[in-house]
Amino acid sequence: MAAVESLYSEPEVEQAPPEWPVLEMHDVFKIYRTGAVETVALRGVDLEVRKGGLLAILGPSGCGKSTLLALAAGLDRASAGDVRSSGASLIAQSEDELAEYRARGVGIVFQSNNLWPTLTAEENVVAALRLGGVDSPLERAAEALGELGLAKRAGHRAMALSGGEQQRVAIAAAVARKAPLVLADEPTGELDAANQQVVLNALRRLPSEHGCAVVVVTHSRLVAGAADQVVELRDGAVVR
Repeated sequence: MAAVESLYSEPEVEQAPPEWPVLEMHDVFKIYRTGAVETVALRGVDLEVRKGGLLAILGPSGCGKSTLLALAAGLDRASAGDVRSSGASLIAQSEDELAEYRARGVGIVFQSNNLWPTLTAEENVVAALRLGGVDSPLERAAEALGELGLAKRAGHRAMALSGGEQQRVAIAAAVARKAPLVLADEPTGELDAANQQVVLNALRRLPSEHGCAVVVVTHSRLVAGAADQVVELRDGAVVR
């Protein structure tokens, strides 16, 4: 009878593994020590970021925003707690593994000085891709610059571009990596109102158009207002 039942029983359906958050922080502390002096930059931060959304980390200068971004980018290590990318702990990775993560797992846009000033927009994106070991850098660079509305500026040197255009070139370099996580540190901080909106619109489109997650650290309520989720930091701790 058992043999007959087995012929008609429903086959087991293999369950797809759950998709890990692109970025997780669990009870993260970052402490800087200078001699006998300790400065606690982050205090027990918990955070979860998934693909398809824009998260704003909001807070005043000195609250720990840039420290949080450095940990997420693999540029620094937490003093305690755990930082994970797609399920893998960055705390446990070697320097070579962290370098690979920075090259392929994350795109970073700083407030300024993202570009080589004497290279063209296209050359800047291609150089960033080649440093990351990305295939087909010319094709990817042209595609990314086109998406950011910079196709006609691709041959212009970075120093000849406006501040807003320079930031969009930096975003293009991050996008062209096809990384699941894009981190931006005050990307509109040095721009006028019109260029702030242009750059913000470009960042806002990335999650839906590329299926990535975007994390922006900012003190701007305008930027925070465009985010899907806002986390506010005060004195290194999440307050909401």
